[in-house]
Amino acid sequence: MEYLKEYFDLRAYQNEYYLLLLILIPAMVVWYWYKHKKNKADIQISTIKGFDKKNKTIRQRLQHILFVLRIIIITLLIIALARPQSSNSRRDVTVEGIDIVLTMDISGSMLAEDFKPNRLEAAKEVAMEFIDGRPDDRIGLVVFSGESFTQCPLTTDHLVLKNLFGKIESGMIEDGTAIGDGLATSVNRLKNSKAKSKVIILLTDGVNNRGFIDPLTAAEIIKKFGIRVYTVGVGKIGMAPYPFKTPFGIQYENIEVKIDEPLLRNISSMTDGKYFRATSKTKLREIYSEIDKLEKSKIDVTEYHKKQEKYLPLVLLVAILFLGEIILRYTYFKQIP
Repeated sequence: MEYLKEYFDLRAYQNEYYLLLLILIPAMVVWYWYKHKKNKADIQISTIKGFDKKNKTIRQRLQHILFVLRIIIITLLIIALARPQSSNSRRDVTVEGIDIVLTMDISGSMLAEDFKPNRLEAAKEVAMEFIDGRPDDRIGLVVFSGESFTQCPLTTDHLVLKNLFGKIESGMIEDGTAIGDGLATSVNRLKNSKAKSKVIILLTDGVNNRGFIDPLTAAEIIKKFGIRVYTVGVGKIGMAPYPFKTPFGIQYENIEVKIDEPLLRNISSMTDGKYFRATSKTKLREIYSEIDKLEKSKIDVTEYHKKQEKYLPLVLLVAILFLGEIILRYTYFKQIP
């Protein structure tokens, strides 16, 4: 019944003026009644007693069924033309959570395969598990290499966030490692946040070598906004296999893992955060699990629900009824001229 209620709400229609065509339905009924009455034979006889006890056949009892079907089909078609939709809804709720920006290095070195299948894919997989574990948090995504940009602003719509997360790949932007620019972009996403707890999780596997903003200068700005930075150095200690494209296919070569741990420790220390070193996917999960224990604060969230079209079931029903009417008209109720 709740489902049918929406069809009686004029606000639920995109083209409600089509509903005015429904006034044709009573006119059609009157016309059919008048025509049916006029078509009856007018014969004068002395008595009809001989016909009183004769039972009507099923066909006689259902003689008006085709007209009823036609009326139902036209009614449903008019309603479908009016495009019934589920109503837009807005709901203000208060949830426990924090505002988090995941800042991810997507430079070429993230393709090293000391993590399986590589550092970037492992980092994406674990980060999305982290997102699933915090359904009430607003989470955003910033990516950087030689420059940085916002892949997804702060949102509680984690389905959209994960979809954008899945589209990240190395080579989207100019190569390099601009840690300072990544932090600057992240703080721009958080500076106007009213949450009591604001966090940046910075994940990188290299040394700052590009960008316009010094990482420590960015950390000073972050500190003024009361944002904590948790830095994660990704990569095994020593050497790591890295794939190189050659005319003979993919060739692997061991490259030295270079992570500026003193810089990352300094950034975290300046912002009351913490530095972690991830040498495996398991360790990376443990790091996110520890970050998951952060304090929570209340934030106000406005939830919006989009309209959904509801005319399709009506169109399908019209098609079925119309097919049924045609079959009955030319089979069981077929008239001989």
